[in-house]
Amino acid sequence: MRTHCTPRTAAALALSAVLLALLTSAPAGADDEGLPTVTPTSETPALYDDEAGGDSDADDPAIWRNAADPGRSLVIATAKKGGLRVYGLDARLVQSLPAPRPPAEDDAPGRFNNVDLVAGLKTPIGRADVAVVSDRGSDRLRIYRIDPSKPGAPLTDITDPAAVPVFSADQAEINDQRTAYGLATWQDKATGRSYALVSQRKRTRLALVELTPTARGTVDYRKVRTLDLPASFHLPNGAAWSPCAEPGELPQVEGMVVDPATGALYAGQEDVGIWRLRADLTDKPVLVEKVREYGVPGVYDKTTEECTPGADPGFGGERLTADVEGLTLFQEPDGDGYLFASSQGDSTFALYDREVSEDNEYEGGFRVGAASTTLDGSEECDGAAVLNAPLGSRYPNGILVVQDGHETPEVPDGEGGTRTATNFKFVDLGDVMDAADPVASAPR
Repeated sequence: MRTHCTPRTAAALALSAVLLALLTSAPAGADDEGLPTVTPTSETPALYDDEAGGDSDADDPAIWRNAADPGRSLVIATAKKGGLRVYGLDARLVQSLPAPRPPAEDDAPGRFNNVDLVAGLKTPIGRADVAVVSDRGSDRLRIYRIDPSKPGAPLTDITDPAAVPVFSADQAEINDQRTAYGLATWQDKATGRSYALVSQRKRTRLALVELTPTARGTVDYRKVRTLDLPASFHLPNGAAWSPCAEPGELPQVEGMVVDPATGALYAGQEDVGIWRLRADLTDKPVLVEKVREYGVPGVYDKTTEECTPGADPGFGGERLTADVEGLTLFQEPDGDGYLFASSQGDSTFALYDREVSEDNEYEGGFRVGAASTTLDGSEECDGAAVLNAPLGSRYPNGILVVQDGHETPEVPDGEGGTRTATNFKFVDLGDVMDAADPVASAPR
């Protein structure tokens, strides 16, 4: 990463140096690939994807900073059919909001997939911080006002009742679940308008959706334009390749994030790699990183509902193992920073230079490992969020929140098996700094 001689706080400078040293070195405790391991300080209660657990499945987090009292900041996270969860920085549950019920018995129920935040959304009654959620079940966005004056129930649903499906024409199409999936928010500096970028499940389509506050105090939205990412690719050997999938399915996008400084959207096409394009969807996307499996042929087996891979022609990347999932941005005050990407297939995280002028080059990686027998790490991570800002005495150097797709210890289901459990891990960036001290101070 290029270093600029611009003013920054001592804390930000120290964190940048330590993080870079940690990610590019192989200290004691590194894995077989030389990646360092960091450990969580706490975890949220387990969510269980069964009837007893309300069909709850942890997916994607967002971090809301309480500017007036940073120690009372919140983590807002999706739980799919279980709706939305709000946690304090102690990882304890603050609020639980259900997903909408289906319109009719045979219709798809609400299913919250991804969440992101808009700070200071302009409304007729003043500015408000809001959480925007993609409801995969109803193919809609849901918008929640964040009110810190209500510590027991800080989120209120202010979605306009007239909000229409993002991609579907009617309920039959909604039930087919080619619906709103991944999500990232964006505020256009030139106009002050607020948007959500929404991906379509089992398709390559992205939609730019403008958030439109109403005089009633609700928030509606309108679709501005769409863009389709490629579904097939020309390989260097002249062959055409598409990721193996169930017939009729295309390589979808879920993890997305917008760099507010540049207006660049980073979109993770799960079996392909990471795309960079303008957040207004008006330019040609650039594939800045490929997954290792890029170009590998496969045959779908209807019996097992899995793909049998063929020989690897060697055209894939070296850092990400499919699926590429949660993307989040580590921002520094002077514009430096990192794009974090979850390499779900090998439970690691890769970091890329935030600067487009540096071609988003790879900077390093890490794992989130177990802190103890009862506080495990993150496996098969779906979503992640990082905030490089002080959050009171608990997280003075900021926080990284990651989804754990396989929460342990396992809990028996009463029928000889175990319950499917997920949750979120909170990682203290101060602990990262302490762990990296010997590396940061060593001669280079």
